[in-house]
Formats: sequence, C-alpha cells, structure tokens
Amino acid sequence: MPINQDFPKDYQVIGKHKHADGQHYHYVWGPGKLSDAAENENVIDNYAARNEELVPLGVHGTMVAVDWDSCFAEGACIEVCPTKVYQWYRTDNDIPAIQAANATSSGNGNDDREGRVDYTDKSDPIREQDCIWCMACVAVCPPQAIKVEQSNLEYHEKANQDFKEDTSL
Repeated sequence: MPINQDFPKDYQVIGKHKHADGQHYHYVWGPGKLSDAAENENVIDNYAARNEELVPLGVHGTMVAVDWDSCFAEGACIEVCPTKVYQWYRTDNDIPAIQAANATSSGNGNDDREGRVDYTDKSDPIREQDCIWCMACVAVCPPQAIKVEQSNLEYHEKANQDFKEDTSL
C-alpha cells in the first residue's frame, strides 16, 4: 500500500530522529500500520532471523517522508538520489527499527543500494534538508513508500512547537 498522502494530518509525531551534526533532524509520524513490508518474504525471514518482532513503525521525515511500514529495502531511492538524502539506517545504528524513532544517526552511513544490512533495513531520509525536490526517489520506489512535499514544511514547523522530547531517557 502506498504512503498515506495525508500522514501529517492523520498521524502524530512519535519521535525525533536526529542527525549527529546537532542541527538537523526529522520527525517520525505514527502510529504506523503493517503494510507491504510485512508481506514481503525477505523482510519476514530477516526479522525472524534477528528475533525481532515485525511491528508498525510509521513514517520517517516530513518534507521527504518514507513510510517504513511499506519500505521493504529495495534501495532504488538511495541509488537515484543526487543529493544523498537517504541512507540505510542499520549501517549507522544496528538497532530494531522501532528504536530509530528517537535515535541519532551520523548522516554518513552507507548510501549504496546494495549496502543494506538485510531486509529489515530501511531507507532513512536522514539528510532531508538536502533535498532538491527532483522527485526521482518517488518515481522509482516500488511500494510507493515515499512522499516528497515541500509544503509539508508547515507540519514540520508545527511539530517544532508541539513535540516535547522525553529528556529523561
């Protein structure tokens, strides 16, 4: 199933995935719901091999958004992006995807299409701020898990006002 085109209206912010530069980040929107990835045999097998539960993950990013419940680690977006917005999240933080919602990533991870750790890996828009709105990633994503929408900046700014990080962790 393609990404929910109205995710900023239909979901709420459930995390803030930070870039290690200390300035940039993207919000994680949820709750998610199991979708294409949960039906992909490679994904199912790799989650089982890791003894990780396949759970809803939500959408990473706002202006450049990837529905992690639909993403099954095909990697075309990573290969085609001229500004290297995406990376495989597990190349930087090999943690369960549900924990990435509030993780910090270097933004210098493996952006090679074939560089995924396994099919539990997800394309992460960690350098969302570098997007040039070319839409190449949207055009090549097999499960249609990506939405690039510059006007979603208003939702990002609203989240800046409303989202309260849990600093007790």
